[in-house]
Amino acid sequence: MSQTPVLRIGLPSGSLQEPTFALFAKAGFVISGAGRSYKPNVDDPELVIRLLRAQEISRYVEHGFLDCGLTGRDWIYNNGSDVEMLCEMTFSKASDQPTRWVIAVPEDSPIQKVEDLNGKVIATEAVELTRRFLAERGVEATIEFSWGATEVKVPDLVDAIVDVTETGSSLRANKLRILETILQSSPQFIANRAAYQDAWKRAKIQKLVMLLQGAYAARDKVGLKMNLPEGNLKQLLSSLPALRKPTVSHLAQDGWIAVETVISEKIVREIIPQLKELGAEGIIEYPLNKLVY
Repeated sequence: MSQTPVLRIGLPSGSLQEPTFALFAKAGFVISGAGRSYKPNVDDPELVIRLLRAQEISRYVEHGFLDCGLTGRDWIYNNGSDVEMLCEMTFSKASDQPTRWVIAVPEDSPIQKVEDLNGKVIATEAVELTRRFLAERGVEATIEFSWGATEVKVPDLVDAIVDVTETGSSLRANKLRILETILQSSPQFIANRAAYQDAWKRAKIQKLVMLLQGAYAARDKVGLKMNLPEGNLKQLLSSLPALRKPTVSHLAQDGWIAVETVISEKIVREIIPQLKELGAEGIIEYPLNKLVY
């Protein structure tokens, strides 16, 4: 009897684990047991999930230990991994903005530009990323690997650091100023090149990516439906451009139509009172799990 084929996926542990699991849940895949094992369960017998540090995932995908995975563009670049880049999903621990790898120095440091780092000592977890950046700028510096708490190593142990930030608040709290941004990064769904040539795995990956992208696209959207006097439709659309391309259908009651659309959740509280003023009735707001274009 033939075994059920499986797709091996690497997902990031640490700060990205919770938002990643939430995204998979919206896409329809419930992951459980992650608190006890790096091999969590998932309610799809064709998926095998491994939890790993984001720094390692692209290497395991490139070498075929994993068929695909979700990791940051920064670590793909830092590892020099040759993988299929399938889609980008900008979500993180603190915001929906890309993270940035930056060079930072103490506020009172005489270092004012990247070229001033010649001969200096820099601490970072992203050694190769930093090395390549400095080489492109013709700067020769000593780059030390940092195991963590990188911000506290200047100025006593090193002259500068290269660290990741979303808001810059941690750097400011440690009295550091950003010299320059090296790289902007966001999570990428990647695949092993050989696995992506396998017909079954390719189809499974593409379906998974479509569902994840649908869940990602719906993360800040809601559905809105209402009944409206037909004569007010033109005025409603001209007054509220956010209601673009609505679905309009006629009701059994003459002169009334049903209008349904998808809009940003951030503007619903402003839109609904205006809809009421324009004669809308039976206004319903509902959450979305997936939005597939």
